[in-house]
Amino acid sequence: MAGGRDEAADRREIRDLLENWVVFRDAGDWDRLRPLWHPDGRMVATWTEGTGDEFIAISQAGWAKGLTVMHRLGGTAIDLAGDRALAQTKMTITQRAPVEGVLCDVTCAGRFYDFLEWRAGRWGLVLRQSIYELDRLDPVEPGTIPVLDTKLLEQFPIGYRHLAYLQTRIGYDVTRNMAGLRGPDVTALYERGAAWLATGSLAATAR
Repeated sequence: MAGGRDEAADRREIRDLLENWVVFRDAGDWDRLRPLWHPDGRMVATWTEGTGDEFIAISQAGWAKGLTVMHRLGGTAIDLAGDRALAQTKMTITQRAPVEGVLCDVTCAGRFYDFLEWRAGRWGLVLRQSIYELDRLDPVEPGTIPVLDTKLLEQFPIGYRHLAYLQTRIGYDVTRNMAGLRGPDVTALYERGAAWLATGSLAATAR
């Protein structure tokens, strides 16, 4: 590895970073979450896009309003290229909020797709983007059924349709071309990841 580092140690550090991100984010431990990004690192999700600091600020605002979002992690695949890395981690997002007057949980399965770099003696996030593969909506109280606006629901990609519906209803402007399991958006993201490993470029692929 670059600088004489050990590949196994790099992989351990990256896995620790990815696991710490979920624990610190969901616990509201903002001061420990912040250093997981490099200063220019960015976050891209359905409901926000910006720097790590901007993501923390909007998360803090949601936390103060009682917004409930939880993450669970599965397996991680890491590709290393010297001082750069690309990680894919299976994840599940659960968000709870009222939907058409009924308290609901939306569960969305997907992957965190992370661009990382070794700088100043540590690994950090340069870009975190989620891939949204499959979601569902469930009322918290059995027997209660929200009546959804079908026209609004069908405006969103299939992989995060219900998550986007919930987030829209609670006031967020949701991005409508996030990567899913298949299609041009996820293909472009994979191409961007390959370019990052090969050249260090973060330029988005033209579509």
